[in-house]
Parts: sequence; structure tokens; C-alpha cells
Amino acid sequence: MEATHKAVLFATLAGICWGLGEVATKQVMASGTIGPFSVLLVRVAGALLPTMIVYAIAMYVMKSEPAQWWTMPTPIMLKLLLGTTLMAGFAGVLFFYLGLKFGEISVVKPIAFVLAPSIAVLVGWLFLKESMNWQRGIGVVMGLASVILIATSHKSHGPAHSPAPAPAPAPAQQSPQ
Repeated sequence: MEATHKAVLFATLAGICWGLGEVATKQVMASGTIGPFSVLLVRVAGALLPTMIVYAIAMYVMKSEPAQWWTMPTPIMLKLLLGTTLMAGFAGVLFFYLGLKFGEISVVKPIAFVLAPSIAVLVGWLFLKESMNWQRGIGVVMGLASVILIATSHKSHGPAHSPAPAPAPAPAQQSPQ
């Protein structure tokens, strides 16, 4: 399989997992039994063992991971720790969960997951010298336009997890005798 096809396949699988997984996250937080900080803790702790298993397989069985990655140059290590770990892995996820606490997933998820790739395309083009063409440019503009439409289209009915009150039951009518 070509590298581009693999990239699209794995990105699609990631989108499916995030889309379904975060609906469950929203339902769990809407139950009122757990907050965003606790959800983040469970997410990180719960992912540790499967991550270590997959890492061991990649490292020792498939031999697809660099053996001495921890000796990388300091600037690269700082990008790993600050960008990957703190910004994407911690702050991004935490802000996303805080958004889910206060808003509908149908608003929060599209904003977060359209804004992120739009920023990545622009930063990749401006700083990493990745290619930019009219299709990508239009995609970014359309993505940002969709964020504006989604962000301004929500209905204001109080907290997202509070359903509207049920109408009062109609008074019972007595039959004539």
C-alpha cells in the first residue's frame, strides 16, 4: 500500500475512533458523575498499558521504532515534550473536555476538529514549507467557514446537559353523569 493511502486510512480510522469515543465522553460527563479533569486522568491512565504493549511490539517485534529515540537532540525533544505532550496531549484534550462540559458535542467537536487541521495546513505551509495549492486553500477557507456557521448556529437553552422541562400534564376531565 502506498504511503499516501496508508496516511489516509489511518487518519480515517483515527477520525472514526475520535468521533465515536468522544460521544461516549460527552455522555459520561453529562451524567454529572465525573468532570473534565477526571476524564483526562482516566484517558491518560487508561491508555498507558495498551500504549506500552503496542510500543513493545513495534520496538522489539516489528523493529519499526528508532532504538535510541530518547537521545534525540534537545530542540527536537523540547518539541516532543512541549508540542506533542503538553499542547496536543494535555492542553488540547483538556480544553476539548471543558468545551464538552459546557456545550453540545455537535458544536464543540466540529469546531475543535476543523480548526486543528486548518491550523496544521497553514502552519505546515508557512513554517514547514509543505505544499499549498488552491484545493488546500479552499479547503481551509471552507473549514473555517463551517466553524463560524457551527459556532453561531447553536440554540441557547441553558447548559447542554439540562433538558428542557417537560410540559405540565393536562388536567383530567371528568365525564358527565
